[in-house]
Amino acid sequence: MQDKNNDTRVSPYTDEELEYFRQIIVNKRIEAEQDLQMLQTSLKESTENASDESAYSFHMADAGSDAQEREKTYMLFNRTKKFIKYLDDAIVRINNKTYGVCKVTGKKISKGRLEAVPHTQISIEAKLKQYK
Repeated sequence: MQDKNNDTRVSPYTDEELEYFRQIIVNKRIEAEQDLQMLQTSLKESTENASDESAYSFHMADAGSDAQEREKTYMLFNRTKKFIKYLDDAIVRINNKTYGVCKVTGKKISKGRLEAVPHTQISIEAKLKQYK
């Protein structure tokens, strides 16, 4: 299944194995969506609470701590959104039957690596070379 540019590699995994990985990804995506909802609720509540506080009952140190917590929650929210996009991209690769091929080496990504990091596009070998 080559595309027009002739750079798409066919997955080294069988359809059954691809379905196995799809389930892992779908389950991780469900968890990430739930996390995203919790973070969104937390951000909404902390923003509402910050505007509800009166200037007299609110200490500057508390305001700083609250702002820091909101910022941390916002960063987690963005990271989770990005993670969901990576998972969605992995589903596309499964659908295109290009899942499980290292984009650096062109070799098969090990099953263990894909189970641990199902959205990865690089093998552990390529990942380790990045750090050298």
